[in-house]
Amino acid sequence: MKPRIIPALPILLVDDEELFLFSVEMSLSSNGIKNIEQIRDSRQLLPRMEKSPVSLVMLDINMPYESGLDLLPKITEKYPGVPVVIITAVNDVESAVNCMKLGAYDYIVKPVDENKLISTIRRGLELAEVKSENELLKQSFLREELEYPSAFNEIITVSDNMKSIFRYIEAIGRTALPVLVTGETGAGKELIARSIHSVSGRTGELVTVNVAGVDDNLFSDTLFGHRKGAFTSADNERKGLIERAESGTLFLDEIGDLSIESQVKLLRLLQDGSYYPLGSDTARLSDARIIVATHRDIRNLVQENKFRQDLFYRLKSHHIQMPPLRKRKSDIPLLIDLFLEKAARSLGKPVPTAPKQIHTLLSNYNFPGNIRELEGIIFDAVSRHRTGILSLESIRNKIFEMDPDFNFDGFSQSATAQEIEKPIILKEKFPSLDEVEVFMIKEALNRADGNQTIASDLLGISRRALNNRLQRKKREENF
Repeated sequence: MKPRIIPALPILLVDDEELFLFSVEMSLSSNGIKNIEQIRDSRQLLPRMEKSPVSLVMLDINMPYESGLDLLPKITEKYPGVPVVIITAVNDVESAVNCMKLGAYDYIVKPVDENKLISTIRRGLELAEVKSENELLKQSFLREELEYPSAFNEIITVSDNMKSIFRYIEAIGRTALPVLVTGETGAGKELIARSIHSVSGRTGELVTVNVAGVDDNLFSDTLFGHRKGAFTSADNERKGLIERAESGTLFLDEIGDLSIESQVKLLRLLQDGSYYPLGSDTARLSDARIIVATHRDIRNLVQENKFRQDLFYRLKSHHIQMPPLRKRKSDIPLLIDLFLEKAARSLGKPVPTAPKQIHTLLSNYNFPGNIRELEGIIFDAVSRHRTGILSLESIRNKIFEMDPDFNFDGFSQSATAQEIEKPIILKEKFPSLDEVEVFMIKEALNRADGNQTIASDLLGISRRALNNRLQRKKREENF
């Protein structure tokens, strides 16, 4: 498999000293930064930039023909998205500061310190990516149609919120920066990771690892591998999953459960693109894109000193918050139909006919387990189904098993305090009981899509009692 070149667009090294250019290129290349072009004649720089895009320019101040001071304002004016790193001799620091005022990203003093060089170039590349992504985001939100719709085929939705997430993914998908995906259990975080990988165009695999409950040694061995003899049972060298994800994507699920020791190693991987197999004192390089996901509130974990703050900010270069299913209720009918077909195919049964009330009933349930819970409910109902119309009673029973307090009205007695305490705002005129009754009946019928059986469940009365009230209201012309 052809390895991915880092960065995707070349870095231009502009200096008249051939030995210096060679030294810098060797340092960058040994640290995984290999897409480099050398320019010894400063007059060739602008024609080269007009030819095709570049990611970053390293520019010497003192050169024959055109100096860096002459070229810098021309570059920043015509190519504002390209970071320029100034190279200066020790006695030219004042000139370098002036260059910063003219729009240079940073400067490096000769003789070049390799650590300073690598960190400066990496940060400059990240800045270029962020600028590029901001522009792509502007374009994507102005564009209604998706550029890569096939990347989202696994996600069934008509939600505008989800479509906004798709456009965001298209804007960030081809960058190397990490992505943090947060959301409740069962909301579809892994599907989002697959979509990001699909949009990225990376030639390698998507490798998924669930790190919940994994101690530091197992984390290191699983991800980074080990050398022969690294520990007692290490009879052979073992390659880690990070190597399998070369030129691809590494997806770490449940990152909120990762130990502090493992977090340090992950931070090094994100900062330097390097890691150490167990038993090795030689760093290896990786170009795998890192995506992480968690259902936990990482900000709270940071405050509790259970998650490193520097790692958190590194991971959230891009952040996707997955909405729970209760915030995507327009998707429930589509998902029901999908899972009915999927369950029938899996169980070797004909697709059952769904009862009319199923969409309304399930749309009024809060689904604490989200899409995964809905799928389980449908699979259970299909497994019990024999012929004819799918039993609504089996679905009610399954929901009751998961939440005994559920009143089949979508408003569980175990609702969150925020939901319970949400005030009913009254207008200046205090309503009478009769007016409240009219409002409640209308609201229940609206939520039940006109189905009186479900509306009566919502109101906690029998269908006959609801029908009697409706008839009475009609006679009184209040309804």
